[in-house]
Amino acid sequence: MPINLSFDPPNALGYFESLVQSDTGFPLLEAAVCLGQMQLPDLDVQGVLSQTDVWQQRLRQRVPQDASHLAKLMLLNQYFYRELGFGGNLNDYYAPDNSFIHHVVESRRGIPVTLAVLWLELAQGLGLNAAGVSFPGHFMVKVSLQAGQAVIDPMTGQSFGRDELVRMLQPYRLGSGGDDADVPLGLYLQAAPGREIVVRMLRNLKEIYKSHKYGAQWLAVQERLVILMPECWPEYRDRGLAHALLGNHAQALSDLECYSVYSPDSVDADAVGRQMELLRRQLAQSPQQRTTPPGRQSPG
Repeated sequence: MPINLSFDPPNALGYFESLVQSDTGFPLLEAAVCLGQMQLPDLDVQGVLSQTDVWQQRLRQRVPQDASHLAKLMLLNQYFYRELGFGGNLNDYYAPDNSFIHHVVESRRGIPVTLAVLWLELAQGLGLNAAGVSFPGHFMVKVSLQAGQAVIDPMTGQSFGRDELVRMLQPYRLGSGGDDADVPLGLYLQAAPGREIVVRMLRNLKEIYKSHKYGAQWLAVQERLVILMPECWPEYRDRGLAHALLGNHAQALSDLECYSVYSPDSVDADAVGRQMELLRRQLAQSPQQRTTPPGRQSPG
């Protein structure tokens, strides 16, 4: 008797979840590229990855075998910024497209974190010890060289000096109101794990979609943030608020109840409580909507 096997590919959210299960060998570029499926469900993720492979191969062919790390860095910046023409989208900095790698590949314009993801892929292909840096207010990259560590602006390829970094950090230290003013600069320059980089990309999109009340797009972002950080309870709260905006009362209540259980002493507990009461009243008027049990949901 023939055996029927199903080889249905995962949907976009399932694909993303399969990529980010482990921090070991985290596929930063692929995970970042597939965020574009929120905007374009049929996005050819492998096609974008293949394009970066072509760039990487062309770049490697130009680098002498005995090239120093500094020489490799200079060749990389020449290729990335001058020949390929990548740079910051200063004319429309807050456009959502700047946070989608496939758009950045096409337009050659992006924001620091998306430019950094592409730059890091090429840098690591050259054997450079490079990493992303989640600096407050401006994502950066850093490279270990014989003379020390270079901290670089992914918008331009220019290096930051220590005094400039201290100056850029000052507003965040002054505004913290806590002990951050005494934190050494070096702690702000630690390598960012791939998961943290993708979170930063998503939170950039979150601010855009939330502020414009684009419910469906905001919800898609929240689904992925919950997958990436399954114990970050404020993301469940925000997913609930996105559901509420879309009229998904049962899902909204479930997420807000989850947040309330795991963050009972939060400063917004009263506001969340009022929102839950409103949702319960709405569900009482339409009980058929309540198909999702309350409590903690599985990510995604």
